[in-house]
Amino acid sequence: MTSSGTHTVDAVVVGAGHNGLVAANLLADAGWEVVVLEATGAPGGAVRSAEVTAPGYLSDLYSSFYPLGYASPVLRGLDLARYGLSWRHAPDVLAHLMPDGQAAVINRDPEVTAASLEAFAPGDGDRWLHAYADWQQVAEPMMTAITTPFPPVRGGLSLLRRLRTAGALRLARRLVVPVRKLGDELFDGAGGPTLLAGCALHTDLAPEEAGSGVYGWLLAMLGQQIGWPVPVGGAQQITDALVARLTARGGRISYHARVDRVLTARGRAMGARTVDGSLWRARRAVLADVPAPALYLDLVGAAVLPPRLVEDLAHFRWDGSTLKVDWALSAPVPWTNRAVATAGTVHLGADLDGLTGYAAALARSELPRDPFLLVGQMTTADPEHSPPGTESLWAYTHLPFRRDWRADEIAEHVTRMEQVLEDAAPGFRQLVVGRHVAGPADLERENPSLVGGALGGGTAAAYQQLFLRPIPGLGRADTPVDRLYLASASAHPGGGVHGAPGANAARAALARDRALTGAAYARLISTANRALYP
Repeated sequence: MTSSGTHTVDAVVVGAGHNGLVAANLLADAGWEVVVLEATGAPGGAVRSAEVTAPGYLSDLYSSFYPLGYASPVLRGLDLARYGLSWRHAPDVLAHLMPDGQAAVINRDPEVTAASLEAFAPGDGDRWLHAYADWQQVAEPMMTAITTPFPPVRGGLSLLRRLRTAGALRLARRLVVPVRKLGDELFDGAGGPTLLAGCALHTDLAPEEAGSGVYGWLLAMLGQQIGWPVPVGGAQQITDALVARLTARGGRISYHARVDRVLTARGRAMGARTVDGSLWRARRAVLADVPAPALYLDLVGAAVLPPRLVEDLAHFRWDGSTLKVDWALSAPVPWTNRAVATAGTVHLGADLDGLTGYAAALARSELPRDPFLLVGQMTTADPEHSPPGTESLWAYTHLPFRRDWRADEIAEHVTRMEQVLEDAAPGFRQLVVGRHVAGPADLERENPSLVGGALGGGTAAAYQQLFLRPIPGLGRADTPVDRLYLASASAHPGGGVHGAPGANAARAALARDRALTGAAYARLISTANRALYP
């Protein structure tokens, strides 16, 4: 759908990433007339698939495995199975291959995982099972707390009832402990700590950083509980299901509709203007699935914002840049350690100390000489990704955050990545029949929200989380502009395909619009904003 002129709807959603589509769906469920304005020619943001390596080989262009999406109460509540979304699992969830050739493996059968870790140290199998039992006690309220606005009252109260005060305090400690420390407390051998640290490195946090432990623990335990599933037919199926659901409820998407201004008057969001001059007036709300700096500085403009907010945005920190490579292989990866062959996801290139060195190089703005790779064996997880007997493979690695990468730097680092794979699977290069490289600039060009190839909408560091995300404030989707809501990964709870930022923004918009309580809600948010940004 493309448009010109002036249009009036209940809500304008800027950006058709998965968070924008979630927000639009929830507003449409409430009977609102909704339009989504998407700058590119396709929906989905970082949840998309295409054949980019060779004919018949499907690649997930950005995100791929979805434990958070599968577990998310937000996505589960949308019943996307009715719109064609189904899931598959690889035989093993995750394998972390050590430099010495050993592998620590998570399998959805806890006893199989325990046996893998027992090989690293006597008793570590039982320690894993004990850690998993602890997780099972808190899993449901934990996911509720993660995916609801801050403060998470309902999920928090449920956790407190289950754990009581002493247990809740221990959980609070786990939320801030570094993953190296957590691994050391839970296990004696190298397998368990390295599994946790590798999971934590899905963010931009070093093993020694506060808060890294909770990410490693969350992803590893979700892997044990539900696996790291993939949509049958590729990541695009999540987007397609969200789009189908939205359109079935009367929602619309306008493509190639890049917004260059959020329209405001008397401190209230009134709509949006696209680069072709079209005006989209919003009776009720504007929701923005774009990074926080883009919303505040580019679309709203510093002139209408509190000066303190603009100052705080100068300290907003992006997560690291990303380099992703997809390969079409004529046969499965010839791993030397065959325990790795059945894992959907493989962590490769470093043990725990190596992960620390890798993160330190990134902190120094250096390209790691020995990159840590996150590898996806997509055909192993979903045979529809490539012809029988072949493999659709990808790997990505973090880079220091920059927006000015030279082509030769990217090419040299791709060579390093392929050497890591060749070392672990001799003969890998001979199997390559197609390759697609997406450096930071490529990622941003195809998806403008991936600024500098940063995937998380901003760092996952503790100083930019909860009520500090994206800057010190409410920890909610509300902004200092009435009826304008931040619905992207820059908002709490951050990155990951779980839909929570979009859902939180929609809930805030609905709360503000209620006839009996909306005015009181607006006064409460306004009072809080005045205290934060005098």
